[in-house]
Amino acid sequence: MNPRVLIALVLVAVFALGATVLAAAGSDDEEPVSGSSKFEGAVMPKGLRAPDFELRNQDGETVSMRGLRGKPVVVTFLYTHCEDTCPVQAQTVRGALDQLGHDVPALAIAVDPPRDTEASARAFLSEQRALGRIDFVLGTREQLKPVWDGFHIAPQKARQEHQARFTLVDAEGYQRVGFPGFAATPEGVAHDLRLLEDEARILPPR
Repeated sequence: MNPRVLIALVLVAVFALGATVLAAAGSDDEEPVSGSSKFEGAVMPKGLRAPDFELRNQDGETVSMRGLRGKPVVVTFLYTHCEDTCPVQAQTVRGALDQLGHDVPALAIAVDPPRDTEASARAFLSEQRALGRIDFVLGTREQLKPVWDGFHIAPQKARQEHQARFTLVDAEGYQRVGFPGFAATPEGVAHDLRLLEDEARILPPR
């Protein structure tokens, strides 16, 4: 065999072996990006506090994020005259609570004031068989804007559909997991709620 060809083959073999060794070493030190989280949804940035508020629900009762501390909370964003995505989102919340086997606080933040009223919210929740399981959080545009901003949600506009999303808030009031509306399933939301409930059980007393 030509000595130059032999040398070239040896060098190729050495480089290939070196690349294999480096790849193996790297796999020991780094977790893969995909599959590295225990959550089904997307993990939110650490330390992102859920916006606090004190607003009324469909029954005129006061609802506040601070008042729900100690349990995970499902938050979604709906408007009462929606006929396509919002009913699906409401059913996803109902299905997740059914999968979980018990209810946890579930909030639907209104995104279309002043059309979202107590009467229209009760009618929407009744049609979705979610009365008593989901609280529709209502208010004026000025009252709701800090809530939308805190969850980074664009509200309903004349020529722009609102953002369909679910956010899971942990027992300490931090935004922990997010699901795009089209990607959320009852099973996935319930799975992540269980994980947040497990975390809440080991929290020190407040």
